[in-house]
Amino acid sequence: MLIPEGWKDYELLDAGGGEKLERWGRFVLRRPDPQAIWPMNDKNGLWENPDAHYHRSRSGGGSWEYVAELPKRWAISYKELTFYVEPTGFKHTGLFPEQAANWEWIGKAIKEAGRPVRVLNLFAYTGGATVAAACAGAEVCHVDAAKGMVERAKENLKLSGLAEKPVRFIVDDAMKFVLREGRRGKKYDAVVMDPPSYGRGPKGEMWKIEDELYGLVRSCMDIISDEPLFFLINSYTTGLSPMVLRNILTLTAASKFGGAVSSDEIGLPIPTRGIVLPCGASGRWRRG
Repeated sequence: MLIPEGWKDYELLDAGGGEKLERWGRFVLRRPDPQAIWPMNDKNGLWENPDAHYHRSRSGGGSWEYVAELPKRWAISYKELTFYVEPTGFKHTGLFPEQAANWEWIGKAIKEAGRPVRVLNLFAYTGGATVAAACAGAEVCHVDAAKGMVERAKENLKLSGLAEKPVRFIVDDAMKFVLREGRRGKKYDAVVMDPPSYGRGPKGEMWKIEDELYGLVRSCMDIISDEPLFFLINSYTTGLSPMVLRNILTLTAASKFGGAVSSDEIGLPIPTRGIVLPCGASGRWRRG
């Protein structure tokens, strides 16, 4: 399993009973997690005093109960990278801390390349991978269908002191952008994508991962440079095996360029209980 190391501003305190308890800097948040189906451990009353608790609604969605007065958002850092945390009405915070394992892998690959690297980040959300790639010295194209998420990614880049780095921010549907870049003859040395299970583009374009993912990855092969570096797919779709991502990359990137493919679950450790909370799957391809 891929597990991030190096977090100081984030800690998974416990998970169980369909929820997780996390420390984000100075604040402790309690929110749902469908993977945590074992009992919670509340021997010391740890769960009873969060700063905020997200409650699901029977009619769908949910809301935060604020026990303490929290700022609208606050900053946390992972090594040299800094991001805003902001609880949203959809239970999210704008950051997926387990992705630090992929940020490390991305940064290492770029630094080891010893040459200019152009990275395309699709479904790029608030820019965790974008900031990591820019920090490592890459030129990045950040694409997301949600304008608000793109604006937050710009803020995270600036917060990390990287505002002057060569990063292009695009609000667009991922597939439409890739096809357009292919017609323009644009090339990228690396591709990162974090596709949702379901979604809509800025003009209502439908996305369903089991129907669209292979086609998108296949289309990306037309915009990969002659000297590609890596391809990373991350997925939070429950039930999607890491082997599915491995097979897709084997049939596309490895088939065209050779290299090595790997895949695994990605997760967050709970040191006090000696267990790991699964948080999705990642597939990685490296040219070597």
